[in-house]
Amino acid sequence: MTSPQRQRRPPSRQDPPPQPGRQGEEKAPERLYVVAGGTEDGARAALDLVTLVVARADPPPSASPEQTAVLRLCTAPLSVAELSAYLNLPFSAMTVLITELLTAELVQARAPIVRQAVPDRSLLEAVMHGLQRL
Repeated sequence: MTSPQRQRRPPSRQDPPPQPGRQGEEKAPERLYVVAGGTEDGARAALDLVTLVVARADPPPSASPEQTAVLRLCTAPLSVAELSAYLNLPFSAMTVLITELLTAELVQARAPIVRQAVPDRSLLEAVMHGLQRL
C-alpha cells in the first residue's frame, strides 16, 4: 500500500502574493540590546526566575515603554519568569531591565516566599486517625 500523494492547492485569488520587505511594516520588533539598554560596566543584579519584583513608584515620564510596562505589571508581586512571559522578552533582557529599575529605586526585588517546613508525619497520622474515628 502506498501513501497518498499531497497535491498543491492553487493560489487563492483573494490574497495578493507576499512582497519581500513588507511583512513587518505594522510592527517591527526591537532588537534586544535596544530594549535592554544596559549599563556601561555590564553589572546585573543577582536575579533568579522566581525572584519577586514589586513596584515602589509610578513610572516616570523618562521611562522606556518596557520599564513602564514592568512598573505597571508589578503593582502586585510578580516573578521574573512571569514578567518575562507577559512582556515576551527573554530572561537575560529582563534582568537588565530590572537591574536598571533597581538602580533607580523604582522596584524592589525579594526572594520568593518559602513554605514552612512540612509538619511532622506522626502529627498528620494522629489527625487522620482522629478524623476516621468520627
